[in-house]
Amino acid sequence: MKKISSYEIALSALSAAIATIFLTVGIYTEILLFTGYLFASIAMMLPLAKRCFWGYILSYTATCLLSLLFVSWRFWDMLPFALFFGLHPLINELQLKSKINRWVACAVKALWFDTVMYLVWRFIFGMTTSIPALDKYMVWIIVIVGTLFFGFYDNLAYRCRGVVNTTVARIERKK
Repeated sequence: MKKISSYEIALSALSAAIATIFLTVGIYTEILLFTGYLFASIAMMLPLAKRCFWGYILSYTATCLLSLLFVSWRFWDMLPFALFFGLHPLINELQLKSKINRWVACAVKALWFDTVMYLVWRFIFGMTTSIPALDKYMVWIIVIVGTLFFGFYDNLAYRCRGVVNTTVARIERKK
């Protein structure tokens, strides 16, 4: 097993701190909730830019625990991050490392995203909205709109990964 350098530990700690801040702000300002998930997910890419998987796991764990502490244990607001948005960067990195077919991986990840969104709708919203017609077709809405949204989000995540990797490489060259 490769020894984790102090640089990678610092990158993981920075990742956890930034992700915790974005997640906490997103949860407290409910209108920015998805933005908090998105930016926290991007922050989680920092240790992965150095292929530091242990650093990522530590960062993810610290982010989840610290965010829960800072948001007064609002577990249900943390659920989408803990089940999907926080793990998505790792899955993308593992997909690239193992060279799995891009389309198969995208289909599996879209199914994973749709499942998490269904669980959020089922357990957080109690399978009801204020619009009865919407409740009747919500599973199909999650599958169709969720899959389309995921395609956009996954593409955005790969682009952000490139920016994060470039930025970390530049910082490392300067030190």
